[in-house]
Amino acid sequence: MKRLLNFEYACIHGTYWMFYGVASSFASVFLLARGYSSSQIGVTLAAANILAVVLQPMVADLADRIKRLSLIGITEILTIMMMAVTVGLFIFDGRTAALCTTFVLLIAWHTVLHPLLNSLTFKLEECGVAINFGVARSMGSLAYSALVAVLGTLVEERGILVLPITGEIILAMLLISLIFTKKSYDQARRINAKKAPAAAEKRNGKDEESINLWQFIKNNKPFFLVNLGVIGLYFSNSILNNYMMQIVASVGGSSQDMGWILSLMAFLEIPTMICFNFLRKKFSCQLLIKTAAVGFTAKIGICYLAGSVAMIFVAQVFQLVSFALFLPAMVHFIDEVMRKGEAVKGQALFTTMITITTVFSSLIGGMIIDASGAKMLTMVSTLATAAGAVIIIAAVDRVKPKTE
Repeated sequence: MKRLLNFEYACIHGTYWMFYGVASSFASVFLLARGYSSSQIGVTLAAANILAVVLQPMVADLADRIKRLSLIGITEILTIMMMAVTVGLFIFDGRTAALCTTFVLLIAWHTVLHPLLNSLTFKLEECGVAINFGVARSMGSLAYSALVAVLGTLVEERGILVLPITGEIILAMLLISLIFTKKSYDQARRINAKKAPAAAEKRNGKDEESINLWQFIKNNKPFFLVNLGVIGLYFSNSILNNYMMQIVASVGGSSQDMGWILSLMAFLEIPTMICFNFLRKKFSCQLLIKTAAVGFTAKIGICYLAGSVAMIFVAQVFQLVSFALFLPAMVHFIDEVMRKGEAVKGQALFTTMITITTVFSSLIGGMIIDASGAKMLTMVSTLATAAGAVIIIAAVDRVKPKTE
């Protein structure tokens, strides 16, 4: 049962990040073909992430407060909604408000799923089965890397309708994975309840605290400060994802170089995430988070100093100790310090800060490049990331675990 549940959870992450490749990584490709300008695409993506910022705490509060609706159930509902909206990519042709709205809803709902999947790690463990988040998330990176490489060729040969077709297939796979995971979870929970009825009764009892989001922030000021640091820390990560082509071109590189760099970034996440449980046994999550903060700063700093494509390749080595380390460390850290009734809100706040960074970097990044070039953008990114790292390093040890 342990292997089965971990496999099913890895499938959920794999399909989630595959759909990210379709909806987000290829958003510009699809919308450009439909007649949108780059600035209009930027506004569309920013609007999607702003909507996600609004929806994330609302959905998280729903997941924490309404016990009749399970975490997997909410995720299934969002997946079905995304499948329905994806149909609009077939129907709406040309530059229309309907197509823009379709993309905004699709990306926003997909973003809302992220904290729910992170929290699902610990929800599944309630049935007595240890879930390896690092391995599951690494499968997401692997699936994403493989898919985007194939999609590029398919879109070139078959046209942009390949994207919504692929998206619907992936969402169907996600829904199937969720259904099978729920079945395995319920089975493991019944088995565990027979073995340890007292513990199961305690987990199922009404001893979990439910509070609203604003009270949560008020009660967790040091944790909120850490998440403010995430805005600065993730600024460079968003810039590299959105504007890598311009950065590579500024040192004489090509789109082929950009493709290899992005591929390297994704693959370098896998070893750290697979080994994360081992690292967590040796080091505290706080130390891993502080190490990752330094890694983010070093990575963008080298990109700023780079005078060649080779140096940008070298900078990606820090992906091993930046994003690949920071994400699982934060997910586990939040679970360690939050009460059960606050767990999903904690994950949602973390993801909301990342989403805010995505909005801000999308809007300001293009402006800086147009006005002053890619070199100025990487300098600003280095300063923002360093500031975020300082805040996180100073605040993370002040966050103390809550007693039940």
